[in-house]
Amino acid sequence: MTDQGRGTFWLKNGSERIGEMKVLVQRVTLTAYHTEVYEGYAGQGLAGKLLDAMLEYVRDKGLKVKPLCPYVHRVFQKNPEKYADVWSG
Repeated sequence: MTDQGRGTFWLKNGSERIGEMKVLVQRVTLTAYHTEVYEGYAGQGLAGKLLDAMLEYVRDKGLKVKPLCPYVHRVFQKNPEKYADVWSG
């Protein structure tokens, strides 16, 4: 994270970046606002791995998630009970 709380979770294949999730942390809330798996890597469950990494971070730090990213929001909506501990609504 930078001073302003902006950060990125990266997925790599060796030294090549193959996906990212951009976030902003303010106080006790992590806003997930963009998830992307780069061309040629779609359909391999990699967005889910980014989500898992973000959730591990959030739970470790005691944060709540504001899912502005359409992917994260869709996943939270499909399984609200699974994310009830971190979903800020």
